[in-house]
Amino acid sequence: MKAFAPPIAVLALAAALPAGAQSNEELLKELRALRERVNQLEQKLQQPAPAAAPGQWGMTPEQQRELNRIGIKAEALQDSFTDQGYKGLKISGQMDPSFIYNQRQGSSSFVFLNGDGARYTYDNSYFGMLVLDIDKETESGTKWRLTLAPERGTGALTNNGSIVHEASVSIPLSDLQTRLWIGQIPDWTGYEITLPAGNKLITHNLLFDFMAPTAYTGAVLDVTSGKWWMRGGIANMNSPRYAAGNKSPALIYRVDYSKGEYDGFGFSGLHGKAANFAADLSWVPDPSVIDPLTGEAVQVGFDTAGKHTELHLLEADAYYIRGDWSLYGQLSYGQQKQAAIFNSDGQLRDARWWGLSTTVGYLVTPRLEAVLRADYINNTKNGGGLLGYTSDDPVNGIGRGLLPDGITFAKGDGVGTNRYALSLGMSYRVDENATLKLEYRWDGATQPVFGNADGTRFYKSNQLLGASMVVSF
Repeated sequence: MKAFAPPIAVLALAAALPAGAQSNEELLKELRALRERVNQLEQKLQQPAPAAAPGQWGMTPEQQRELNRIGIKAEALQDSFTDQGYKGLKISGQMDPSFIYNQRQGSSSFVFLNGDGARYTYDNSYFGMLVLDIDKETESGTKWRLTLAPERGTGALTNNGSIVHEASVSIPLSDLQTRLWIGQIPDWTGYEITLPAGNKLITHNLLFDFMAPTAYTGAVLDVTSGKWWMRGGIANMNSPRYAAGNKSPALIYRVDYSKGEYDGFGFSGLHGKAANFAADLSWVPDPSVIDPLTGEAVQVGFDTAGKHTELHLLEADAYYIRGDWSLYGQLSYGQQKQAAIFNSDGQLRDARWWGLSTTVGYLVTPRLEAVLRADYINNTKNGGGLLGYTSDDPVNGIGRGLLPDGITFAKGDGVGTNRYALSLGMSYRVDENATLKLEYRWDGATQPVFGNADGTRFYKSNQLLGASMVVSF
């Protein structure tokens, strides 16, 4: 078809010109020029297009220079980012201003960053917090973590009001799955965690509040193998440094198995010695010190006051998640030598307790979840006594019940009280970073152990209402 292009063009041109407008010679000249131009165009079409210069991608020289400048700036920023320690750095945080109503204590108050002299009760535990979490991982695989939580963190309870909730470093040994974990580490017992963003309700279950340690300070071997995660080591329990005369850190461990994303189980334990507050609260006559007015021996503390006594804690927990349903369960046991509430005749008695807890959650909508939790603690032996609770506590409902006279024990001074609690709540995800929580909680006991605000009356039950907005980034 290309060979017929000039004749067709000639005929078209000739048809378009008026007759007699040009001489034959002029017309032939124009036709030759036109044919030559057509041949030139055909030759250009047959030649391959010139290749672009390497790295140009069709850019102009100025565009290429600008691209080079951008590349140099990006490399400089990356080098600066690494040199200043920002590589592998993650900063996150959360806060949960809360509102709590307590029937027996006659209180109705917002709760946020309150110290209360490190008072820990189930209506004043790990909520109303402000948390700043700083994580850093080096190129060698070492992981640093610093979590700050003023007034409401583990340091506030165990280290004279410290704002440090966690300060730990995880160092890889033979590989990234075998690590040495050292520092101050929050307790890992049970299915609930300390910080509010990871829990379904505002308050914690009874086992978390009264049967689990607060934090460990020590060294742990951390091993991950397939679906198994194992941690074990020695540490101080609830103390950054033991007082003089105490030289026995506890053996601690936890093992987790994740069958899949939706179910698994774990168990943990602690064996060793821990502070015995019962000894500090018990008194016996000292024949060497005589009261000059009465002629009788003065009451003094036990010889074991301030010492640590043998403690054993064991627990197992599991979770199961399917569709809109989630189920969590926990069983715990503990005992401490000479730490019971009831002591007489100069004899300290052993404390022993056990308990169970379960939580069920159901997603009503993708944003709205209904939650039900039930807890029980058996604590009757020797007047009761839980981990760190070695005296009657009318706020938490621990110890021996009192009759209306406020003096006589309901079942005798050697019988403790069993505790149970039922919580009904909901959480609504406002957006990706904010969750609204509501909770109604009913606490019961087998004896009248819940005192009113002035300690003049005692009841077998108490009610609590709570609301909290958890905001995180």
